[in-house]
Amino acid sequence: MSLRDKVYNIVLKDSLAYNGLDNLFCHIEKILGANRANLKKEFNKLIESGDIFELRKGKFIAIPSNGYAKGLFLGNAKGFGFVQLGQVKGEKDVFIPGNMTGGAIDGDRVIVKINARSEEGSEGEVVNVYKAVKQLVGIVQKRNSNFFLEPDNNHIPFKIRLVKGKLKYTSDDRVVIALTRTAAGNFSGEVIEVLGKSDDVKAMELSIIRDHNLYEVFPQEVINACGRISKKVTDNQRKGRVDLTKETIFTIDGEDAKDFDDAVSIKRTKSGYTLGVHIADVGEYVKKGSVIDEEAFERGTSVYFPTSVLPMLPEVLCNGICSLQEGVDRLTLTCEMEVNKKGEVTSHKIYESVIRSKARLTYNQVHAALNGETNKASKVIKELQIMAELSKILEERRNNAGNLDFEIPEAQFIFDENGMAIGVERRERNEAHRLIEDFMVLANETVAKEFRKKDVPFVYRVHESPNKEKLIKVKEFMHGLGIAVPPIPDIITPPYYQDILKRVEGHDYTDIVNKVLLRSMQKARYSNQNLGHFGLALEYYCHFTSPIRRYPDLTIHRIIKETLHKKNMSKARRDELELFSFESSEQSSLTERNAEKAEREVDDLWKAYLMKDKIGQTFEGVITSVTNYGLFIELENTVEGLLRIEDLPQDGYLFFENQLKLKGSKYTFTIGDKIKVILANANIFTRKVDFGYKN
Repeated sequence: MSLRDKVYNIVLKDSLAYNGLDNLFCHIEKILGANRANLKKEFNKLIESGDIFELRKGKFIAIPSNGYAKGLFLGNAKGFGFVQLGQVKGEKDVFIPGNMTGGAIDGDRVIVKINARSEEGSEGEVVNVYKAVKQLVGIVQKRNSNFFLEPDNNHIPFKIRLVKGKLKYTSDDRVVIALTRTAAGNFSGEVIEVLGKSDDVKAMELSIIRDHNLYEVFPQEVINACGRISKKVTDNQRKGRVDLTKETIFTIDGEDAKDFDDAVSIKRTKSGYTLGVHIADVGEYVKKGSVIDEEAFERGTSVYFPTSVLPMLPEVLCNGICSLQEGVDRLTLTCEMEVNKKGEVTSHKIYESVIRSKARLTYNQVHAALNGETNKASKVIKELQIMAELSKILEERRNNAGNLDFEIPEAQFIFDENGMAIGVERRERNEAHRLIEDFMVLANETVAKEFRKKDVPFVYRVHESPNKEKLIKVKEFMHGLGIAVPPIPDIITPPYYQDILKRVEGHDYTDIVNKVLLRSMQKARYSNQNLGHFGLALEYYCHFTSPIRRYPDLTIHRIIKETLHKKNMSKARRDELELFSFESSEQSSLTERNAEKAEREVDDLWKAYLMKDKIGQTFEGVITSVTNYGLFIELENTVEGLLRIEDLPQDGYLFFENQLKLKGSKYTFTIGDKIKVILANANIFTRKVDFGYKN
């Protein structure tokens, strides 16, 4: 147990009440025998993270306890709000009346006192904002001689007065402000970035990015630290590593990729295959506790938008010395696996290595070469053919185990030379994509399995079993489609889901059923506990293969490297790694969700932009969701919009929630049905598309 956990547990147990912090620390120091400076450091971190709260002067409690909890404040335009609890499992959001918000605004991290509980839910009051929103995005408005910010976030129910700063701006500018709060609960802001005019689509894209606290520019101290890193592999770094520079190793990535995390190699053996997965050794360059590492931890992940990438690491690293570029030596961590003809890993080795990629290949090149076309990939065609052979074996084995392959269409935008979207279509996946996915999954599983069995603190990628209540709704929905589904077992397994998928193969509503099933499942996340991966039907799984763009991968790379160099790990060091893996898991899960939301909102913006000059045109789509207020329709190009119930043919509609159906006396609309619609509106401000009904 880490020192921080020990301090937390003492507060949790004793609900301490002492006159002054010195007496408090004397008490903890007496129990733990730890250094006073270290105790203060860990105690302050617990205060900053909301895990300890000063109830009144000298009295501290652990959170959650004594009717107090911490969570995310979700504001409402009418002034009230809810607190989404992160610590108390099974607890519903706590309702916060308008006069009990404690000055919290949407997005603040708060401590809430729960005053009442009932079957309908809980009600409480915000007693502390321990992590406040520091910046807001919005549009400048002028009232008399004063300027105000109208926040883009419509859950903030008031305008914010702007104070004079260094930047010039005017009415109708879209800006970012640094938010200031007074003890009396008043707000003001200083403009720190002018993004453009309110109706400029690129300014809108940037405002979404800033609203999620994402930035392309790195702090100068991080840039300076990167400048001190060697741009080439040094002789000293080669010592103790396996030299693989003569081996046939290459990368396979997308057309526009620059940060090459992973390279692969393969050889045929008497018993099957030797598969090498070689991953950029980012941990060699980004040391724990360095300014580069602290920035990477805060970012958590690279974020991918249609027009740009916001990397986790500065370009000099992610596209330079850490990237497995063609023809240059690079440091790697290698997972070398002996795989038999059944696709089983019979033995493996994980070690530090040096590689020199023989080719930078694209998915399209590999796909074309495997189908007989001559191109750059043809020079390693023998290896590619062996890889394709093994990939099919691995897929068959995983499918037999219950692997769930949800084919959910993704959008791929087409931009002109000015960076303006001119089209959107479904992103195509070919056998080269699947080949790399199969190899990365195998390496991730192999690494996770080894370190779970070593019982070393680690970060796992977990995906827990679905909720039975949600699966009951899926079964009722399938019944509405006329598809018989077997009884739901007491223990829900991946093969049960797989059976449902097989029953809809080849039908028009296959994509819809995929989405419905996906919505019924829990969301994958990071954890320092090995809980298995339901969707992949794997007992052990982690993210090992992308340390350039994901912090969990970098975390476990460090742990792997430490175990390679140190045979015995002290209890104190285990405690440190346990805390590190926990914090990394929590932070990475948060940043991943934030990145996904930002990516989705930017996609919706560009889709609305592409559709705004097509108003009045007729399209054919598929009903992807049914609500009591209308139908959501997805077009072939992945654009989705709402067809409101009042715009449907006049009829007395009843909403059947479990069957996702609107049924009238003449007309019935069900999820998965094809439908013709007229584009009624495409609003780039709300990022929403509306359809009308086409007879």
